[in-house]
Amino acid sequence: MVRLAKAGPDYGVGVYRDITEWADSSPGWMQTLGEIGTEGGILLFVALLLFQWWRSRGRDDRSMALALLAPVAVAAVYVLSEILKVWLHEERPCRDIPNVTTIAECPEPGDWSFPSNHSVIAAASAATLLITWRLIGLLALPVAALIALSRVYVGVHYLHDVAAGYLLGVLLAPLVVLALMVPGTWAVTRLRQQKGLALVLGASPQTTTPAPQYAPHSTYR
Repeated sequence: MVRLAKAGPDYGVGVYRDITEWADSSPGWMQTLGEIGTEGGILLFVALLLFQWWRSRGRDDRSMALALLAPVAVAAVYVLSEILKVWLHEERPCRDIPNVTTIAECPEPGDWSFPSNHSVIAAASAATLLITWRLIGLLALPVAALIALSRVYVGVHYLHDVAAGYLLGVLLAPLVVLALMVPGTWAVTRLRQQKGLALVLGASPQTTTPAPQYAPHSTYR
């Protein structure tokens, strides 16, 4: 097991203290917004992924495959982050650093700190949206960064926890989607032939062939 729990100033304790002290002195409305945003932001990404699936029901097979693969990629990177947490075993700063005041309640012992799962989920969701829904993805990436930083603001993570989680999500989730895109599209094409799955997968747009235009018959004599 790698032990990162006793992180010294070079590992971000000083930055953590600066941020939590600033957070403690910030206005009450800002603290409330930070608490709501740090959890509600994840729900926002869940809603976006669900809406993307719904809108893909009337699109081509590749679009539906990408919409289904996006949450799969997010889940895969999340599992990897959990494995890293158990392996690295970094203690939460709100438990490990004395004399700090945090906005959020410190998680229970055994809920490790590195990397930040919230940052992983937010960044992975934004990165997959960038592939599957470009405009929303461009807007989602900075939102994911704010969610990641909010975890330090409310006092439950070091800055390096959220930075690592963000990079993990942004870099790995798109790779999962792209790696599975071809077999995923093939599977959607086959499954859409099953009538029982029409509500879930929808149907590919039908390509309509224009009716042939006939020139008026000439009268021959």
